[in-house]
Amino acid sequence: MNRHDVKGAVPCGARPTPKFHLGPLVATPGALEALGRNRSNGLEYLARHARGDWGDLCDEGKQSNDAALRTGARLLSAYRLGDGTKIWIITDAEIDDKHSRQATTILLPDEY
Repeated sequence: MNRHDVKGAVPCGARPTPKFHLGPLVATPGALEALGRNRSNGLEYLARHARGDWGDLCDEGKQSNDAALRTGARLLSAYRLGDGTKIWIITDAEIDDKHSRQATTILLPDEY
């Protein structure tokens, strides 16, 4: 088997490339409290989001995000923390022709 045989495989020690720029990172007070309660700084969820792992979304939501990668529209991911708390990560739509994003926000759904 050569390195091209496994679709999506990443060589040992290699880091997957982000699919888009996150822009500035912000988090709401509720999200910070939930992450702290779960002993997380949120980086693992931001990394998944940036790689295109949309978390706990339905197929339609995942397809919408995949399309947004091509069009520059807003991106949304949903994840469950260790205690079951749901967090969202939203990256705003592109704001210029350089594919810049205004911000990426970690929040609780009820803070939207």
